[in-house]
Amino acid sequence: MDDGALRLLRHLLADTRLLTLAVVVEGEPLAGVVPFLAAPDFGSVLVHVSRLARHTRGLEAGAAWSGALQEPDRSDLDALAVPRLILSGRVEDLAPGETEALGPAWAERYPSAAMTLALGDFRFRRLTVESGRLIAGFAQAAGVSPRVLAEAAALDA
Repeated sequence: MDDGALRLLRHLLADTRLLTLAVVVEGEPLAGVVPFLAAPDFGSVLVHVSRLARHTRGLEAGAAWSGALQEPDRSDLDALAVPRLILSGRVEDLAPGETEALGPAWAERYPSAAMTLALGDFRFRRLTVESGRLIAGFAQAAGVSPRVLAEAAALDA
């Protein structure tokens, strides 16, 4: 992957804030839109979800997930050329103590969500990335592996 594509990948993971999430709940596909925080190595994304939300039932450890990040669509853009990143992988539990360590970073990125950190029905879930596809524009697609994600994370911001 060239430097421009790596920088776009880094931008989508570091600067966009909403993940369109797809999971399976009770045998049926279900989509949701959730805030996320990329891990420093981009090997996973973290979401803070309420147990009351239907999509959270699809986020048990070991479950498959897929998601999309994209630049905002605008009427002056060609919809086929909007940069986007499609990811897929598995859900993992966080290690003991990790939740407390994530709180300050979450509150910094999402100040209005700081109150949810104290609510008992919210929990962090780690969505590990096994594969993906970066679409930089029309006919500009490339596969994304954990190695490519690490390369993008290592770039100077």
